[in-house]
Amino acid sequence: MITLFESDTHRNLMFNGFSSGGMIQANQHLIISNGEGMILDPGGHKIHTKLFAELSSIFNISKLKYLFFSHQDPDIVAATNAWLMMTDADAFLPAIWTRFVAHFGVDEMAAKRVTSIPDEGLTITLGGTDLKVIPAHYLHSSGNFQVYDPVSKILYTGDLGASPAAEYAAVEDFDAHVQYMEGFHKRYMPSTKAVKMWVNMVRGLSPDIIAPQHGAVFNTKALADRFVDWADSLTVGADALGDAYIVPN
Repeated sequence: MITLFESDTHRNLMFNGFSSGGMIQANQHLIISNGEGMILDPGGHKIHTKLFAELSSIFNISKLKYLFFSHQDPDIVAATNAWLMMTDADAFLPAIWTRFVAHFGVDEMAAKRVTSIPDEGLTITLGGTDLKVIPAHYLHSSGNFQVYDPVSKILYTGDLGASPAAEYAAVEDFDAHVQYMEGFHKRYMPSTKAVKMWVNMVRGLSPDIIAPQHGAVFNTKALADRFVDWADSLTVGADALGDAYIVPN
């Protein structure tokens, strides 16, 4: 467990050691505000068992109020039913993916506790803090959201900023870190236009920390700004394909 921010009434915690075997490395994030908690992108079944035990040891699980799912990937939503059945938390999920997540075995009664996030996003009030759920469509999912916490000034960016192969939890040397991001972003982010739109939006927020779902966090204002500038320089997805559509011999 890593503490990204802490005050008398507010904590932002990151868990990054639960992935194993052939699983892609993934971070799980917990925001606690005035005793109420929200988990961001809690992961699949193997991670659920470990994360639930860890949370129960540091936090009153009955105070877990919300689950947030940025998009539909299994490393985010596969254990949805377990979280809904074992806690009283309500879930938030992009509207276009609600019917797909049902294929992960979400119980019919538990499904009633899932709120669909409209394309324009919304505000979630956690312990008196208004968390901003902001659109990040096509970064990488066609229905995708990020969370901005105005107390800690942390922007949780999901797959944007991911560096799954990085063997450290926080970036220190940005230039040396680019090698762990570049290939992932060019392949997994489908839209250069979407990246540019994100950059324009996030420069207005001016976060102090950028915390992706995979790999290392940008835990200073200077590093967060460097990442935004780097993202602005990217050409990704279909724009970077070249002559990829060739019938094989």
